[in-house]
Amino acid sequence: MNVADLARKLKVTNNELLDKLPLLGFDIGKRAIKIDDRLANKIMEAWKLSDRKEQEKAKLEEIRGSAATGEEGTVAKEITEVAIPQVITVREFASKINLPVNKVLVSLMKNGVLASMNERIDFDTASIIGEELGFKIIAGEESGASDADADSQQKLKDILCEKGDDCLQRPPVIVVMGHVDHGKTKILDAIRKTDVVSGESGGITQHIGAYQVRKNGRLLTFIDTPGHEAFTAMRSRGARVADVAILVVAADDGVQPQTKEAIKIIQDAKLSFVVAINKIDKPEANIEKVKQDLSSLGLLPEDWGGTVVCSPVSAKVGTGIDDLLDTVLLVSDLDKENLMVKHERLAIGTIVESHVDKGEGPVATILIQAGTLHVGDNLVVGNSLYGKVRALKDYKGEVVSEALPGTPVKIIGLKLSPEVGSVMEVAVDLKNLNRDIKKQKNIQGKDLSVLSSGTEEQQERQRSINLIIKADVLGSLEAIIESLSKLETADVKVKVVGKGLGIITEADVLKAETAGAKIIGFHVKPVINVANLARDKKVEVKFYEVIYHLIEDIQKDIELAAYKEVTKKLMGKLEIIKIFRKESASMIVGGRVTEGDIIITNLAVVIRHGEAIGMGKVNRLECLRKSVDKVFSDQECGLNFEGKVALEIGDVIEFYQEGEK
Repeated sequence: MNVADLARKLKVTNNELLDKLPLLGFDIGKRAIKIDDRLANKIMEAWKLSDRKEQEKAKLEEIRGSAATGEEGTVAKEITEVAIPQVITVREFASKINLPVNKVLVSLMKNGVLASMNERIDFDTASIIGEELGFKIIAGEESGASDADADSQQKLKDILCEKGDDCLQRPPVIVVMGHVDHGKTKILDAIRKTDVVSGESGGITQHIGAYQVRKNGRLLTFIDTPGHEAFTAMRSRGARVADVAILVVAADDGVQPQTKEAIKIIQDAKLSFVVAINKIDKPEANIEKVKQDLSSLGLLPEDWGGTVVCSPVSAKVGTGIDDLLDTVLLVSDLDKENLMVKHERLAIGTIVESHVDKGEGPVATILIQAGTLHVGDNLVVGNSLYGKVRALKDYKGEVVSEALPGTPVKIIGLKLSPEVGSVMEVAVDLKNLNRDIKKQKNIQGKDLSVLSSGTEEQQERQRSINLIIKADVLGSLEAIIESLSKLETADVKVKVVGKGLGIITEADVLKAETAGAKIIGFHVKPVINVANLARDKKVEVKFYEVIYHLIEDIQKDIELAAYKEVTKKLMGKLEIIKIFRKESASMIVGGRVTEGDIIITNLAVVIRHGEAIGMGKVNRLECLRKSVDKVFSDQECGLNFEGKVALEIGDVIEFYQEGEK
């Protein structure tokens, strides 16, 4: 056989082959051209054996090297400088530092900041969080991404500050907040004398609703905010448009995590508030315990010498509801100046609900905060025209011709669904408005990934769960996307490749097939032909009525798709001092533990003269003639070692523990 042919079979160059042959025990000379076929076969076998040994040695070094870096095989990360503006949203901040949003949210919570992914944090807060996460935060250029929204909010604030002889008092706006299942909607039931809870999936309020009641000849406007943690963004927006908050705390359950979160939102919004201690009809109710919990949070009840008004109620039997309303009116009158606004001006207000109706098209619920809204008015958000008011309906569903300040009203006639929390106003000059509705639709329809992009190395390791989400109302869609962002991990990317309002369509199914996505329907279902198409295309479509179940299912998908990283931890070392018995594939030896503690393991590395020569497993340990699972430092023991390496006295065995991360 020619040397060149042999080199080709071994996938090396001629020179590499001739250089390595003496190391394998074959000295055929540097100028050899041909070799005997029998010798060539021996060279190939020796070469393969050498390759296996080199690979095994590399693997051993990798095991020892990764364990030396720490328990999880991680190395210290260099501090990276990141430039951010003076104010930034949590989502944008997470994207800047290439970390999942939920990791940033957890760090914020540890520092006492309860924020959603869409809320803004200042530069100082971001600096502290960034430093904890291993980044150096420096001041950068201001971001103009939310300039239009900020301008609208500032304009609304300026209008509400306008005072004069032509100002009239508007109804106070009350927001009801508290922990899930503490009876917020039941209290509103008792106030409105309607049954909202029975129509809600799982007894949980799924959408923001606005209602009005009359007490002592005066109107009060109520905003019902959902109690589940997934609706943090909607709940925060509810607090921004309110004058007074009712903090509901169950007398049989006391202060809970979402109660504390609601208190934080109320305090950040600088709202006056009343504590409604609900469920006092229950035998296990303990009003004093609730007051004690509140006082431990710095909220001292009025009857304990503080300033917090507590009103015991039972929404179930109707006890204390009248007293609660009287208290709310009294608290709102203490800040009567803020209720004085101009009625005779162009209307401006905040969107508290938005969805697409089958018969009415895009509709929205707006809380008018200043001016009077009339049928026929053109409405804008920022510089974009959203349509003309064709009809107005009050909270009872009755058609009205106008809406005064402090009044929630449903708008029919919009061309687009505005975002919940956005400021909408009557247009002054239509000629100068941006009329490109198609462009706005494209913006609304953009794909939204709820995971920060990460580094290239992270992207290579990431698995992706693609979703198309369809919901009945914009508030629910927004809440679902925010909840999904909290589930993300460093290795599994949840990507919303499509989202929208209304029923599931054939286009959704075809898009899901192309993107390899699952379709999620929240309070919406496909028609029969769309369901058949999904079955034919093998597209998974799942429907949900309660957001808990949706989040739980996606969490399971993420766990199944998670990247499992095998970690290796060096537990201890043993020096062999005696060989008892040799068998074909195992040896029984004795030794002394020189470092750490040793355990039964499938990963034992043999070290001879400081170099790793092989590995095997230890399936039995004996100490003082008893079988044990662990032997401690400086103790002597016997062990059964399985492996190809022939152990010798003086060899050291390193014991490693494997795990998954």
